[in-house]
Amino acid sequence: MARQLRAEQTRTTIITAAADLFDRRGYESTSLSDIVEHAHVTKGALYFHFAAKEDLAHAIMELQSSASRRIAGEIDDRGYASLEALMRLTFALTRLSVEGPITRAGLRLATGGVAVRPPLSHPFVELLDLISRRLGGALKESDIHPDVDVDAVAHSLVCFFVGTRVVGRTRDPAGRLPRRMAEMWHVLIRGLVPVPRRPRYLTLAARLEREVMAVV
Repeated sequence: MARQLRAEQTRTTIITAAADLFDRRGYESTSLSDIVEHAHVTKGALYFHFAAKEDLAHAIMELQSSASRRIAGEIDDRGYASLEALMRLTFALTRLSVEGPITRAGLRLATGGVAVRPPLSHPFVELLDLISRRLGGALKESDIHPDVDVDAVAHSLVCFFVGTRVVGRTRDPAGRLPRRMAEMWHVLIRGLVPVPRRPRYLTLAARLEREVMAVV
């Protein structure tokens, strides 16, 4: 049992080190030797867990996907209105990006042409599905305008969400992401939400930003 625990700890250390380097340098510019050095492990330890750099990238994207689905499920279980659930989901994913490199690296890998192996879905496809379902619910709940094209808005929101983080990689520190997410929602709320319901969601965006900033 102790040996298994050490092996799992070593695997986690390697993944975290790889994610940090992939996030800061990019996939192509990071070698396995770089990861070994950054993780303070032997090459043998790395190859025991991962046969190739691509396997490490896939493990990071699997962790990102698992975290996204877990958070989405937890939010759904609390019974929020669909639009609030969507906002909470985006801020929760933002919090993960601020707290550690796994989510940030997963995004960079997804935008860097790393192949996604089945049965794992591409992160953008998964995000599009999570957003589309909640926007559809918000439409039924009259929290967004009745003439909104849910598919078009979902696609735009994915681009907005991902683009904010990609641009921020070179322009802003990670700690700035909650502010950028609040700015994104201020724009979207004014375009999507009927006037009588806007104050509720503008207030929510400001509160969610404060909540994330309080724990990072």
